[in-house]
Amino acid sequence: MLTKRIIPCLDVKDGRVVKGIQFVQLRDAGDPVELARFYDEQGADELVFLDISASHEGRKTMVEVVKAVASELAIPFTVGGGINTLEDMKRILRAGADKVSLNTAAVNRPELITEGSNYFGAQCIVVAVDAKYDPDLESWTVYTHGGRTRTERDVMDWVKEAVDRGAGEILLTSMDSDGEKKGFDLALTKAVSEKVSVPVIASGGAGNADHFANAFTKGQADAALAASIFHYKETSVAEVKAFIKEKGVFVR
Repeated sequence: MLTKRIIPCLDVKDGRVVKGIQFVQLRDAGDPVELARFYDEQGADELVFLDISASHEGRKTMVEVVKAVASELAIPFTVGGGINTLEDMKRILRAGADKVSLNTAAVNRPELITEGSNYFGAQCIVVAVDAKYDPDLESWTVYTHGGRTRTERDVMDWVKEAVDRGAGEILLTSMDSDGEKKGFDLALTKAVSEKVSVPVIASGGAGNADHFANAFTKGQADAALAASIFHYKETSVAEVKAFIKEKGVFVR
């Protein structure tokens, strides 16, 4: 059985780590380089770095910050935000990232997934999906530009297309649960996990160690990502791992 992964996430804006609730009300959470070093020492399995305003502001991800963070890490490192072309991917990977996360650019031009997968391999390409439930449609809709823009894409259709085009992993964020600390959206996570053949990272809603266990057992996620509960020391990666091991979940 594959081991499940615990992944802290650095949402970076203007060179600082921030965290909000449902993508708004952002507050400062620290220096990205210091936090990267801390999580590497803590035993995190991977780290995700998202330049959350890059696509909205129409600029490139901060390469210098990426380099500084990468220099502190011995664990796999995914970077997203403002990556719109193959050249952007090359730049980020050269700066020290192991994987790139595509969101808005992939929705706008899905061929970008294929281009990246063909050039670097599927293991390098993460497609991030910001999902919000639509009660009228009784399904989830894809949002872009850091959750600011609603699209007409259905989440289930989009994740299948993304994987068909070469995505090696899906980073799935529930906008409804984000920052609420009431648990991951298990219905969404399970539905996507059953829809695709690649690993799914659950994101949005972690409030305690039990929520991680549920993401793996009930949501069928391969990895679970969290930000504020780690940044503000409400729990630690080590504590979460110890708890879910007791629940019979395989972790490193």
